[in-house]
Amino acid sequence: MTKILVIDDDAAINELVKINLELHGYEVIQAFNGVEGFALAKQETPALIVLDVMMPEVDGFTVAQRIGQCPEIAETPIIMLTALSQLNDKVNGFNLGVDDYLTKPFEIDELLVRVRALLKRTQQIPKSTAVRELLTYKEITLLPETYSVQINDKVQKLTPIEFDIFNLLFQNHGNMVSGARLLKDIWGYEPDDNVETIRVHIRHLRSKIDKIADGKKYIETIYGGGYKLNI
Repeated sequence: MTKILVIDDDAAINELVKINLELHGYEVIQAFNGVEGFALAKQETPALIVLDVMMPEVDGFTVAQRIGQCPEIAETPIIMLTALSQLNDKVNGFNLGVDDYLTKPFEIDELLVRVRALLKRTQQIPKSTAVRELLTYKEITLLPETYSVQINDKVQKLTPIEFDIFNLLFQNHGNMVSGARLLKDIWGYEPDDNVETIRVHIRHLRSKIDKIADGKKYIETIYGGGYKLNI
C-alpha cells in the first residue's frame, strides 16, 4: 500500500486529507508540526508528502529544506498546502524541491488528482534519468545524471522537474510546446486551465538558464499558446 505523510498543524484539515486519501486506498501517516513531520519522514520513508507551510516553530519551507538535505528522503515528492498565494512564495517552495503547490482553500478532488499524477510520475523511471533522445545540439548539452544543462562551457544545475521541462522544450526546439502538453507530459494532468504551476516553473527555469546564456534568450513565451526553445 502506498504510504503518504500528511504534515499540517490544522487538525481538521489534516484529518480531512487523511480520510479522503485512505478512502482511495492510501496508507496515511499524520504529523501535526514540522519537527514531528521531519522525524516521521526519515523514519517512514513515505512515497509522497503533503506539507503545510504555515506551522508554528518550524514552518513548511524549513521542513522541505531539511528533507532536501537528507539523502535518504531527498527525492520524496512534496505537495505544499498553504494559504500563501504570492508568486515569490511558490518560487521559494519550488526552489526547495517542492513538486506541486495547492493554495487553501482547495477542493479535495483536486488534491487527489495531483497526488495520483505525482505518484504516477515519480514511481516510474524518472524522465530526466531515462533520457535517450538528443543530448547535444549546437552549444547545449543535457546532463541527465546531475539534472544539469551545459551551454558552451557553463553548467547550471536544475531541479528534476525543471530538467524535464527543459528536456521537453529541447527535444522540440524551434517548435512551440503548449501549456496543455506540459501539464500532460510533465505533471500527468489532463489539460485544464491550471497554468499557474507552469508559469512559476518556467519563470524559475528561465532565470537559471539566463545565468549561463551570455545574454541570449533561449526560452520564449508564445502568449496564449505555450513556450519555445530557440537555439
